[in-house]
Amino acid sequence: MHTPEGKKKAIGAEGICLLAIVLIALVAVVDVVRYALLASALPLINLCLFEVLFLLVCLLAWQSRLPALLLAVAVPGLMLGITTNYLETTLFNLGFFVQAGVALIAAVAGTVFQLRHKTPPRRPRIWTVVVLAVVLVGGLAFWQGSAASSRAVQTAGRAIWAVPDRFSQPCEQGGTVEELTYQTKAYATDQREVEKTAYVYLPAGYDPDTQYNILYLLHGTGDTERAWLVEHSENKDMVDQLIAQGVIEPLIIVTPTFYVEDDCAGDLDQLTYSFAQELRNDLMPAVESRYSTYAATCDEQGFAESRDHRAFAGLSRGAVTTYHSVLCGSLDYFSWFGTFSGSRTSADYFRETIQSEAFGDYPIHYLYVSSGTLDFALPGQLQDYAALLELEPRLTSGVNTNFDVFPMQSHSWESWHLALYNYLQKIF
Repeated sequence: MHTPEGKKKAIGAEGICLLAIVLIALVAVVDVVRYALLASALPLINLCLFEVLFLLVCLLAWQSRLPALLLAVAVPGLMLGITTNYLETTLFNLGFFVQAGVALIAAVAGTVFQLRHKTPPRRPRIWTVVVLAVVLVGGLAFWQGSAASSRAVQTAGRAIWAVPDRFSQPCEQGGTVEELTYQTKAYATDQREVEKTAYVYLPAGYDPDTQYNILYLLHGTGDTERAWLVEHSENKDMVDQLIAQGVIEPLIIVTPTFYVEDDCAGDLDQLTYSFAQELRNDLMPAVESRYSTYAATCDEQGFAESRDHRAFAGLSRGAVTTYHSVLCGSLDYFSWFGTFSGSRTSADYFRETIQSEAFGDYPIHYLYVSSGTLDFALPGQLQDYAALLELEPRLTSGVNTNFDVFPMQSHSWESWHLALYNYLQKIF
């Protein structure tokens, strides 16, 4: 027979777990509502899956009187908080940190209480174990199955999980990557002369007498001009295979850097704006006077007349630079744009630039936007994208613009590899 003291101790152990359930559930409800307001189904589904798993683990801990099980919420919650938040730009997913903190405190306090008072565990209800197992195993099986299916298909997709295997192998007759040095200026600071380097991909069989479409491809914070094609050579292999298998036409790809020596180290955002001057005045003339593009002349007229054959894309801060310096700063020279995992551009800035007298009449052939469901940049991208579509009549979702969200992808090269794969099949 249980004594009143024993019941009190048991209620105390259960109470700690129950309080954790209530707090974690409240945070979950708030976050689900916030994600629903973003009006993107896949991120919402992704969030709901994690929250269901968290609550099932909490229920299991409560029913079994084993507060230590709450560590299975605290650790993943902390990891998700780190993955989906970035101090410099967004803290949209602070709820994961709150849930992790609640679970950790409850796990430690509940375990101490349990050991101190020798509260015995008990058998949990079988349905909780079964549902948890089904959701966890089913989710992992769906993830692995979807990834395997993506690797086997032959076309791009909005929610693609992996690049098909046939585009992921080195190509026997692949293109080459050359290093190009050019002179520019420190446009964001003192206007001094600077020598910089870019890398240029030339397709297999490059013919200087043939005109080629050209894509300028920019890296993100902390990387260099070597990132896209040299350090992450899987991107070059993919481009080689897409061309060799006739999926895309041969093209030239240029990978520059927005960095200018050590300038603006404390405020890199300045470089996302000043890069437009370097691009227009120095980089494009250096590249397109040496390699065969559709620009008849390397001046304003030549670049403007050939804009339909020129694209620009970037990842993370490179995506921000794509907005600030290219879509908003060089719409007369480019008509195809890609922004992967980055935005941070207000509706007012779009209105002041692309709808100005200088750029208001140029067509926008395509704007491709992408992110991952676990990417810290996703919420801001969704909000900025919605604002842009609302004010810009030249962009119509599903016609000449698209926002792809990749399942279970974070702010990572895996996501950007998928983005490049899809983007290359949208342009030109």
